[in-house]
Amino acid sequence: MPDAWRIDTAKRAAQSFTGAGAALAGGRWNPAGIRVVYVSQHLSTACLEKFIHLPKPVPASLRFVQFAIDFNGVAIERPKRSALPAGWREQPPSESTQAFGLEWYRSARTAVLAVPSAIIPEEENYVLNPTHPEFSRLKIARPRPFEYDVRLAALKR
Repeated sequence: MPDAWRIDTAKRAAQSFTGAGAALAGGRWNPAGIRVVYVSQHLSTACLEKFIHLPKPVPASLRFVQFAIDFNGVAIERPKRSALPAGWREQPPSESTQAFGLEWYRSARTAVLAVPSAIIPEEENYVLNPTHPEFSRLKIARPRPFEYDVRLAALKR
């Protein structure tokens, strides 16, 4: 049974699994207005996914929390890489990639969509649908403190 990870600021920890953040501006696999939650297959991937979205320079006062997620037997949809839209790694995300995620979301086939990480395509990210009936079966661990290594801050100057 796969696990997943999410890193969020302590300020936003209470809303980490509502999908409100992704709904505000949209993301790689969702257009604005659609509530989904992004998590990663590995803690290290979650770290990188969060890090690339941090402001420059990285504020010294950041406080993060990490969540471990147990899928608890919830079905996961894993499309073949060949089924993904061309340019799915583009930045900013393409409309076709968002449309792909929107079709999955509206179909309500599963609560979890497994997609490759745009940063490390050999690893998976998971898009969670918090409105899906099986979402409540996910086991989300209590948040724990997380700190970035100070050497990473030097990379974003």
